[in-house]
Amino acid sequence: MAAAPKTRERIIQASLELFNSQGERSVTTNHIAEFLAISPGNLYYHFGNKQAIIAEIFSRYESDVEGFLRLPEGREPSIADKNFYLESLLEAMWRYRFLHRDLEHLLDSDPLLSERYQAFSQRCVRSAQAIYQGFSDVGILLMTTLQIEALTLNGWIILTSWVRFLCTAHRTSGDLSEQMLRRGIYQVLALEVGFIAPSARAEVETLHQTYYVPLDELI
Repeated sequence: MAAAPKTRERIIQASLELFNSQGERSVTTNHIAEFLAISPGNLYYHFGNKQAIIAEIFSRYESDVEGFLRLPEGREPSIADKNFYLESLLEAMWRYRFLHRDLEHLLDSDPLLSERYQAFSQRCVRSAQAIYQGFSDVGILLMTTLQIEALTLNGWIILTSWVRFLCTAHRTSGDLSEQMLRRGIYQVLALEVGFIAPSARAEVETLHQTYYVPLDELI
């Protein structure tokens, strides 16, 4: 039988669950302790405040994203890799959706986290540029360097603001679904439609359709 998670890990997982379902601003350390049926003192033994919990969750998000947002080693990228990137992005957006929803507040509240996020954002944009360049080099996408730069930046803007758009459209954060986030991936894919090479068009467009969600299911 596997060992039960240690208290520190339970605090992280419970916080993530509560932040995602209720919004970070609605959740206090007392709420987290009550949810876990532990004393506030026990929680403070592991984390000095809520910002420390958020910083740890961000570290995990950062590690997860940078773990997959890179070109494959020792071979050319393929459309199968494209699907891998998309599914990995969707999973990260869903698992850490409170970070996307409450991003401006979180960064305003914690200057150190803001610095970390700026550096993370810059690394992600550079990595995404390299991936798009890789798809261009193998002839899946037909793009110039300037087009890759613009597509990368536009895609990053969509991905990092999509959850907030959904919350604004719904006026609530409690009814978001993974399916709604799937449409956010589709919005990024829509940016590259005009750049798909004829030889790859059928396969790529089939992939695109797996992320399409009708607009009337979103707003």
